[in-house]
Amino acid sequence: MSDMEKARWQSDLTLIADAAREAGAVAFGFFNQSPEVWWKNEDRSPVSAADFAANKTLETILRKARPDYGWLSEETDDDADRLSRETLFIVDPIDGTRAFLGGQKVWCVSVAVVHRGRPVAGVLYAPALEELYEAVEGGAALKNGVPFTVSAAGAEEMSRLAIGDDLLKTFPSAFRDRVTREKYIPSLAYRIAMVADGRLEGTFVKGNSHDWDLAAADLILVCAGGGLVDIEGQPIVYNRAEVTHKVLCAAPTRRLGEFLAAFAERRDS
Repeated sequence: MSDMEKARWQSDLTLIADAAREAGAVAFGFFNQSPEVWWKNEDRSPVSAADFAANKTLETILRKARPDYGWLSEETDDDADRLSRETLFIVDPIDGTRAFLGGQKVWCVSVAVVHRGRPVAGVLYAPALEELYEAVEGGAALKNGVPFTVSAAGAEEMSRLAIGDDLLKTFPSAFRDRVTREKYIPSLAYRIAMVADGRLEGTFVKGNSHDWDLAAADLILVCAGGGLVDIEGQPIVYNRAEVTHKVLCAAPTRRLGEFLAAFAERRDS
């Protein structure tokens, strides 16, 4: 990566961090205020006035600042023009809308800059928790300005995993015996951030996650010493025509092989 690119992505990180804070403040204004809610026809998931307001804030700030970048958001109608752009913003104005509507604090604004299919700057802002995660390609992962890394726990220790009980039951017993299940975490992006900052050793992500759920958290995890990969061990390529993904695994890089091998044994049994 050239010095010019480093400076560009660092400038983008400053931009998206400021935008995420502003959008987070807008969303937080609706928190515990019973905003109007609609239901998406395709999956019956909720979307609220807060999601739309935060999305508008992000779009106004970011598209004005970088008019040559593409745009992909959960709350904006998709525009195929993004596929022709080398660089784009991928955003989720509120990741964890159900938690938000239920008065739970585990929700965040997710903003990433993706270049040639991979994130180069990423921010997760959780206003109700007063937490800002950020990372730029080649740099350290930061939480409220302080660097952090993935868990140092080894394979011989108990692993704290965010995994459904129904899925865990299908894993080999030797693997299950070394797992402590974390309670359900309603924001996928925040769950991956918990792997990044060492509160979890890993998580398996069920199929049908989307680019906007993952892009910012992916980079934060990578910069913290981890990886988010498919079950073949391949990293995600973003900004394709299809923005949904199959089963994924997030973990410290040195433990991905262990977790993927256990998944393969489950799958093949």
